[in-house]
Amino acid sequence: MEYTLQQQVDGEFDDVVDRTIEALGDEGFGVLCDIDVRATFAEKLDEEFRQYRILGACNPALAFEGLGEEIELGALLPCNVVVYEEGDGSVVVSAVDPERLLDVAGNDDLEHIGAEVGDRFERVLDSL
Repeated sequence: MEYTLQQQVDGEFDDVVDRTIEALGDEGFGVLCDIDVRATFAEKLDEEFRQYRILGACNPALAFEGLGEEIELGALLPCNVVVYEEGDGSVVVSAVDPERLLDVAGNDDLEHIGAEVGDRFERVLDSL
């Protein structure tokens, strides 16, 4: 089962992260958290890992609307976008598929929000 929208992106890892954050901003998303998985694993586990960042993206207006329809929706927020390095040095940006994510709520009133977020994430990925 596919649960993400993905795009392979040319460029240096940190530059791709910056471009992704900027593109999310252009679509109305703020990045509420930025988790450096590589640094966390090194610090907490003394383990090496590829470059991997988890960006917790949130569009306040859409989150407000969604929470108005389904108060438990907060357990699924923010929507995660990950940027990671492949073994060959290429960089992938991957966003959760919001329509699939919102399906777990079983609330038809959220369908248009999932579609809207999905359209915005597609534009973010296409712009990279």
